[in-house]
Amino acid sequence: MTMATLDRIIPAAAWLRAYERGNLRADLVAGLTTAVMLIPQAMAYAMLAGLPPTVGLYASTLPLVLYAVFGSSRELAVGPVAMDSLLVATTLAPIAAAGSPEYVALAGLLALMVGVIAAGLGLARAGFLVNFLSRPVVSGFTSAAALIIGLSQLEHLLGVELPRSSQVFVVLAAAARALGEVHLPTVLLGASSIGALVALKAYVPKLPRGLLVVAAATVSVWVMNLGARGVAVVGDVPAGLPALSAPALDLAMIAELAPAALVIALVAFMEAVSVAKAYAARRGYAISPNQELIGIGVANVGAACVGGYPVTGGFSRTAVNAQAGARTPLAGLVTAGVVVAALLFLTPVFTQLPKAVLAAVIMTAVFGLIDVAHVRHLWRVDRADLALLVITFVATLGLGIQVGIGVGVVASLLWFVVQATRPHAAVLGRLRGTTAYRNVERHPNAERIEGVLILRIDASFYFGNVSFLEDLVRDTMAEQEPPVHTVIVDGSSINRLDSSASAAVGAMAKRLRGAGVALILAGLKGPVIDALERGGVYDDVCGRASSLTVHDAVRSVLGTPPPSDQTLPLRNAS
Repeated sequence: MTMATLDRIIPAAAWLRAYERGNLRADLVAGLTTAVMLIPQAMAYAMLAGLPPTVGLYASTLPLVLYAVFGSSRELAVGPVAMDSLLVATTLAPIAAAGSPEYVALAGLLALMVGVIAAGLGLARAGFLVNFLSRPVVSGFTSAAALIIGLSQLEHLLGVELPRSSQVFVVLAAAARALGEVHLPTVLLGASSIGALVALKAYVPKLPRGLLVVAAATVSVWVMNLGARGVAVVGDVPAGLPALSAPALDLAMIAELAPAALVIALVAFMEAVSVAKAYAARRGYAISPNQELIGIGVANVGAACVGGYPVTGGFSRTAVNAQAGARTPLAGLVTAGVVVAALLFLTPVFTQLPKAVLAAVIMTAVFGLIDVAHVRHLWRVDRADLALLVITFVATLGLGIQVGIGVGVVASLLWFVVQATRPHAAVLGRLRGTTAYRNVERHPNAERIEGVLILRIDASFYFGNVSFLEDLVRDTMAEQEPPVHTVIVDGSSINRLDSSASAAVGAMAKRLRGAGVALILAGLKGPVIDALERGGVYDDVCGRASSLTVHDAVRSVLGTPPPSDQTLPLRNAS
């Protein structure tokens, strides 16, 4: 195996071999800083997933090590995240009781399935799949999911029991009915924690606000004995590291979890690769989407083997990791080491940790994902994309996370098909004194040629949109005065013609010829000419004009002499 092959399979071999000692201090500081943020977040997100808080810490050990070995990003901070946590909760809630041994085992099985799917897609070079998740769909989905995630924490902030649901209206209705039963000390603790987190972010953003607020709330609970007064706390946390073991494989359960595992794998990849690409571009290097799939996949397999649940790269933690100075994936190894130390020596501290403050950490983190700025941008730039965002947002809120993202993807694909079957087209006129032909709607001074209709179709032609060309020619000819004797199609923007389109173009040329109208395709590219020749219709629609520009095709039709500045019979476009 060559060194290049080894570096491609195991990226850590490359960065470890070239590691510069000058980066060590920055990586150590970044790893420690990220760990300070990760510990409370991992426990909070595990609680969001319906799991014991320690499961979040377990998922923040071996997965970080494996991603550092197999991932391609230098800054990506892997671990539990809010989106995956909610997906886990909505997937497993109908199957087992939250927090039960069966539930924890199923979370591990789900992590294993997510890992196998992601790594398999990476080995199959399927990183392009993320392209099917357009930004409007992602923004609508993320904003709705942030609301769902945040509101799912109401029960911990209010101190009442609410149904677990990915449908916002169900949670809000239940919360409204339970307002008379709220636990005031829990509400005060949660509200003050949110206020402190927001204030620290606004005025001293560099401080580890999550850790500070969690520590202050834990001390308050202990000093005032709030646990005995009804404030829910984490309780006993087992010390030590989990034993390495693979989840039990149940074929029936695997089949039931498969759709959710695929969704979680794609969402995890989307989240990880988007933030990894952003920081790679800032630092001047490139990541491999396929290697990211492998890295995230192997990390999830590791999570399954240590009693964890699905993980991926997080937006906020990656930002903290990068800002703290991470230069290489060694920072992730440092973070994992700090979490291991916490599991070994600090678990007694977590006993008095109030669930309300963990809920506050989750709410303040996820509400920042609501992308109002992108909505304003799309309102100005592209209303169709805004409609896709709104459809995804509403579907996610009303139908749930998994269905919502599916609706968004289907809607974006349908819109793509509609656009492909109705491509942009323009009637062209000649700019006087030039050989250039431009869209008469955009260039009022462009003049049309008498008796000649010149069209430009900005798309390749295939079975799904070739009828659009015939409809366009027929409808546009009907509007022309005087009558048209020649239709010239500027084929310079046509990249491909399939067999159905080739046959349809030949049939249209014959129908037009029967009506006394010639059809000429000018400026065609080689592959399009080849398709017409294979279909036996080249002579009907091209002849010599296939190698000509639109201007030369017009001159050949009108019988004008060769000079390109020859005055042609013009009719003003207005």
